Amino acid sequence: MPAKDVYHEAVRTALTKDGWTITDDPFRIRLARGRNFLVDLGAERLLAAERDTEKIAVEVKSFTRPSDMKDLEEALGQFVLYDRLLIRHAPERTLYLAVTEETHKRVFEEEAGQILLEDGIINLVTFDPIEEVIVRWIL
Repeated sequence: MPAKDVYHEAVRTALTKDGWTITDDPFRIRLARGRNFLVDLGAERLLAAERDTEKIAVEVKSFTRPSDMKDLEEALGQFVLYDRLLIRHAPERTLYLAVTEETHKRVFEEEAGQILLEDGIINLVTFDPIEEVIVRWIL
């Protein structure tokens, strides 16, 4: 099993505080021929008694390399792959990329990151790693 991101537990705690139930850690996407992909977290939340359950998958990224753009390239590739696989194998789940609020400001308020958000390529959830709380959801 791959190593967990440095912020994995902070995001897990933040999601729980935000009313989510962690259902899978990690969330496994099973493909034919025994291939598996592991999204960091699977979670769900009951929105209201008369509604269905909302389900998400969350990939946590720390952006700790010297180059934010290299981290963005890797995160984008992983996000797009997982998103396409979820559409086929778990279409009830919406995929989010979890980054710190500071990373959001540093990477996703710059042109390359803004284009990904504006064009709906990435769904983002930002969190405060110290307080372990969700700051915002960006669809």
